[in-house]
This record gives sequence, structure tokens and C-alpha cells, in this order.
Amino acid sequence: MVSRTIPVDTFDLVLFGATGDLATRKILPSLYRRFLAGQMPQDARVIGAARSKLDDAGFRKLVAEALDEFVSKSKRDKATIEAFLNQCSYIAIDAKGDSGWAELKKSVRDEAIKAFYFSVAPSIFGTLAEKLRSHGIACENSRLVVEKPFGTDLETAKKLNADLAASFDETQIYRIDHFLGKETVQNLMAVRFANVLFEPLWNERYIDHVQITVAETVGVGGRGSYYDKSGAMRDMVQNHLMQLLCLTAMEPPSQFDPDRLRDEKLKVIRALDPVGQKDVVRGQYKAGKEPSYVEDAENPDSRTESYVALKIGISNWRWKHVPFYLRTGKRMTKRMSEIVIQFKETSHSIFDRDEGSMANALTIRLQPDEGMDLSVTIKEPGPGGMRLVNVPLDMSFAEALGPDGEEIPDAYERLIMDVIRGNQTLFMRGDEVEAAWAWTDPIIEGWEERGDRPQAYAQGSSGPEDALMLMHRDGRRWRDLED
Repeated sequence: MVSRTIPVDTFDLVLFGATGDLATRKILPSLYRRFLAGQMPQDARVIGAARSKLDDAGFRKLVAEALDEFVSKSKRDKATIEAFLNQCSYIAIDAKGDSGWAELKKSVRDEAIKAFYFSVAPSIFGTLAEKLRSHGIACENSRLVVEKPFGTDLETAKKLNADLAASFDETQIYRIDHFLGKETVQNLMAVRFANVLFEPLWNERYIDHVQITVAETVGVGGRGSYYDKSGAMRDMVQNHLMQLLCLTAMEPPSQFDPDRLRDEKLKVIRALDPVGQKDVVRGQYKAGKEPSYVEDAENPDSRTESYVALKIGISNWRWKHVPFYLRTGKRMTKRMSEIVIQFKETSHSIFDRDEGSMANALTIRLQPDEGMDLSVTIKEPGPGGMRLVNVPLDMSFAEALGPDGEEIPDAYERLIMDVIRGNQTLFMRGDEVEAAWAWTDPIIEGWEERGDRPQAYAQGSSGPEDALMLMHRDGRRWRDLED
């Protein structure tokens, strides 16, 4: 299959927080890989901005070190790296003062698309946005990219949206969630809306339940102090898992248009049922080969969850009576992100079912091996009678779509190029963020009012025992993380 790389118009991307971890680990390597693929124009520029007193040469050295660490050796071409570094420059900027802003205004070109990437703490989003406006740097053709968290509750999300809206129009704001840039997530829409095979079955008549899992083997590590103020519910469910749920459950938009698509996602969030105490389980990993959560968080009295599982209902015609089971956790047995659409069993079977359920399941793998498989029931080969087995029809995107063994582009590569193109399809809208917090806040407030403590679970496990019961009581079970 031939790779199609669509060039973009020339741009100046100003990267605030350019010396930080996210910039060096994800954003700068992603820009280089797009440059290597021929997607970045030769006159595009990356302007690093941070408090550090660096010059252009110092910043280019930092970028070169980031590429050496976070770009695969096969993609590190010396001449290409040198050309990319020549497109990088640096300005030391005081986010809260006036130092550096006049120099930045002179550096960005009026004729180029101007993108401002806030890879900084959300507490200074509003300040930076106001500085860009008051110094006359931002214009109608500017785009603003902001990283999560988009607030810590509904009140702070509304304030953050208002702060950004004071300087930028909603059509200029790109709230980035890297999960939405994954190839498999986008293919979920293609599978549903471009194939007659699935969409007629995508409803409560044929689907028994849906499972969404984001499991990690790592702990909170160096993020302990931040994570202890957040927890799995704020850090993962309110944004990443919510987005996966919306894309799975939404109605087809009338057109593949950013606002029409986001309108449909918003309808899903507003149709979510409140979650009762019995339908949510929280956990904290205990000490094992690695320190416990409370040791990582340096807070022995912490009641913050490193794991959460929920049973969620959606009150609309398509999904009434179909539960969505969500779970995410740290220090689990396997790193895995997937969506499982579990279909119902046939209404009448003419075969023995001694082997257990023969129901079909569509599994959409987000990581680490992006792809999907559909389990179907067939006769086991051999003369032993009509013995049935479930087998997967498996497709790995890397094998099926990767031209000449090329890597599938990182989510940040796709999302950054979408920003330059002005395509907001894979970015969250302000009202969508606020609706998600409006649903999430009562769950968190309930924990705090009751003083709930998370249940301890072993490192390298599938989570707390109560999470298993969340499904067992309904006669269902979680998909094994080792499957």
C-alpha cells in the first residue's frame, strides 16, 4: 500500500514549555517525523519558548538530544536532523511579565499560519492567551493548542474556557487528547459508518454490553504529587475513557464535519445515567516489587484512586439496557487499551454449548498492537463431531496498512498536522468538556462526602476483587487482560 503524505501550508509553531518533558518526549519528535515524511514545508518554523535562558544553539542541542532518545534509530538521518534543527529557534519568555514578547512578535510571520502550543501548566493558560492578544501576536488565522487537564471540576473548566475565550474564538482552540489521534480510534468511526456490516447491529437489540479498558503496568512514579490531587477518575475517565465511550455510542453525524461530530458526542454525554455507589469501584495498588501508591504519592493518608471501574447506562433509544463497563488502573498485569463490543448470543442454538459462550465480540485494540479482531464461531477441524470453537479474524494495522513496514504515525503527529490544517474533528469543544465534568463531579463529590477509601489491590493483578463483582453480579466477566 502506498503511503499518502499530504503537505500542509507553511506555519510558525510557537511551543511554550519547549524545555519540558512533554515537549522533548512527544511534541518535538513528532514534528521531526512529519518533517522526515515530507509533510512539513521547508520554510515552516518551530519556535521554542520557555523561561530557560537558552539561545538558538542551546535549544537545537536540546532538540537533537530529544530526537536521539525518542526517535527510532532507523528514522534518525543525520542530514534530515540537521535540516530540521535549522528550522528551530528559541526565545526566552516570561509568561507573567513582558520579557520576550516583543521579540516573539517580530519572529512570527503574518503570512504564515500561527499555532501556539501550550505545553505548560493549565494555571497559566489564560495568562499566556491574554499576552498573545495584548501584544498583537495572535490573529484570526492563529490556532491555540492546550493540553489536559481541562480543569479539575466543572467550575474550574468553566473558568478555563472563559479565560481562553477572552482572547481566542472557540474555532481557534484545539483541546488535545492524544487518545483521539490513535489510528484505531479513528478507524472505529470508519468501521461503524463506512460498513453496512456493523451499523445495523450497533444497538441494544444485538449488543449485550461494551467494555472499555485502559490498563497500565507503570505506577504514578515521579507524578505522585500531581496525581494525588487528581486520581484515575479525573486523570483518565473524565477525558480519555469518556471520549472512547462517546465515539463508540454516538449517532452517525449527518456529515463528517467537526462540529456535527462533536454535537453527537455531546448528546451521548448528556444521555449518561448518574452512577450510583454500587456501580463504581476504586482501588489503590499496594506494595509489591515496587513501592505502594501511598509511597509513590508520598501521602500515607491518601484516599486517591489509582484504579477505577464503573458500570454506566445511556438513556437513549440505541443503548437502553446495554451497560458500558469502564476500567482503568496503574500497576496492572499488562499494558493494554481496548474497546470490546460484546454481541448477544444467538436467540436459538442448534449446537451444544458445553464449551461456554459462543457469542461474537469485536475487539478494537488501541495499544500496544493497534488493530482489531472479530471473534467468530466455527467448527473445530477434525473428525470429532460438531465441536465449536471461537477464533479471531485478526487485523493488525501495522501489518495490513503500514507501507513497507513503516511505523503507524504517533497520535501527536496526526493531531499537530490537523491543527495546522484547521481541522478540529479530533479535538474537544468547550461545551463537551463542561458536560463531561457535570457528569463526573457528583461521583467524586460522593466519595469525598462519604470519606470512601479505595480498595487495595496487588501489583501485577487485574485490579480490586470488587471490580470483578461489578460484572459477575450481572452474569458477565471482564475480558482477561492476558487474552
